[in-house]
Amino acid sequence: MKTADSNGEPADALALQALAWTLSDTDRAGRLLALTGLHPDDLRERIGEPSVLAACLLFLEAHEPDLIACASVLDCKPEALVRARHELERL
Repeated sequence: MKTADSNGEPADALALQALAWTLSDTDRAGRLLALTGLHPDDLRERIGEPSVLAACLLFLEAHEPDLIACASVLDCKPEALVRARHELERL
């Protein structure tokens, strides 16, 4: 898979880390499910699908404070998360 940031992190790996960060907060996880239309069972079954991972990254992009906070925790630039979404959407 193409890389999403200058450290060579694959887009899917970066997206999975961002998803884990998103789900680590109950309120944020609830917003993710509500806004994406995903259900917990759907998410579990489809977690590796590029479209699901891209939707999770788009969720972060829609709320800049979350995007920045997630990038900070993952030690990457917010732009890397955006690039990862673009790469996943092309798959």
